[in-house]
Amino acid sequence: MSELLVSGGRVLRPDLTVERADVLVDQDSGDVAAVGEPGALSGDDELDASEGLVVPGLVNAHTHVAMTLLRGYADDKPLDAWLQEDIWPVEAELTPKDVRAGAELGLVEMIKSGTTALSDMYFHVDEIAGAVEQAGLRAVLGHTAVTVGKDEADAREDVQQSLDVAERLDGAADGRIRTTFQPHSLTTVGEELLREFVPAANDAGRPIHLHANETSDEVGPIVDEHGKRPLEYADDLGVLGPDTWIAHGVHVDEREIELLADTDTGVAHCPASNMKLASGMAPVQELLDAGVTVGLGTDGAASNNDLSMFDEMRDAAMIGKLAAEDASAMAAASVVEIATAGGAELLGFDSGRIEAGANADLAVVDLDQPHLTPAHDLVSHLVYAASGSDVRHTVCDGTVLMRDRDVKPFDEATVVERADEHATALVGRATE
Repeated sequence: MSELLVSGGRVLRPDLTVERADVLVDQDSGDVAAVGEPGALSGDDELDASEGLVVPGLVNAHTHVAMTLLRGYADDKPLDAWLQEDIWPVEAELTPKDVRAGAELGLVEMIKSGTTALSDMYFHVDEIAGAVEQAGLRAVLGHTAVTVGKDEADAREDVQQSLDVAERLDGAADGRIRTTFQPHSLTTVGEELLREFVPAANDAGRPIHLHANETSDEVGPIVDEHGKRPLEYADDLGVLGPDTWIAHGVHVDEREIELLADTDTGVAHCPASNMKLASGMAPVQELLDAGVTVGLGTDGAASNNDLSMFDEMRDAAMIGKLAAEDASAMAAASVVEIATAGGAELLGFDSGRIEAGANADLAVVDLDQPHLTPAHDLVSHLVYAASGSDVRHTVCDGTVLMRDRDVKPFDEATVVERADEHATALVGRATE
């Protein structure tokens, strides 16, 4: 048995207390073997965590990782115009090689900022799965079906593809990849197809992930057409349930919050994207108070514009206080919880915490920095002061993915160069 010792640092425990301890990782099983007193454990390999805080690997509960190619391409627009005028026309030109290049760039960014698991919605999913397997990360993947603007045959084929991809890729990368059935949203996939394919996904045991209640412009048409709120409509379709999580959930009313809690449906909160697109402020504290499982996501780099979960945690705390008009809302501990254990619960991974038996997904944050001094409250520092560049080491499934800021699965310079070339060519094709 090969064992990795993460030694010399402080450890964030599942109850969010901090203690000096070493972490022993069983690299064969990919699990945490023990958390013990400093110096009491030994391993075959060692990661130096001195002057550092060992934290659970961060979980990005909603993203579009290959959209790194569109970072900074179309900014300062509302969602509908941004999608229809800029994003969708470019995405129509995407090739599998484009998606692979963008995915690799995004995964390197995630590794460098301590993210060890992600939930991705996109196209050419085999390329994303290949990149995830090479990266050594955990991921929930799926083909995102969009039927607006398509004839009946093409629309049906797209939704069927989402179901087929979920079946084919589930369990890939030695079990590090799980899959979801992914209708893009309640307004971009037709009702007839939702009524046919959602039960099929449920019968096949496929989790469901989709955008919902992201903007007020999305809510109105559903109310006008169906006479009910979007999540009531979703419940009528069979979408809601313990294996479903929605992205955004910005414009939910009290009844919908109650419905999410009653059906055990989760929410991936994406504060930076919601702010940038002026979609609104999700009532995250109300969701948590109601017992809804909440994770944290960056959304895509085209609407964020980075994939750092540290930036997202700070945004979640700040906007959560504004939404609640309460400075005590979305306290630092709550934000760390949704960025780790909450996201892991949504994605179905046994991670998000550092204790014996859990997945050995962790990061070491370098505390020996001016902006992290003094260390009155390290949980507070994670949310309000730390950044992705403070991550020294990243480990997933017991494998060291980054040691002393050196990313192991990829040649970083090559990934950056290739992504830049693909991005330039992609935009050129779309605008010529």
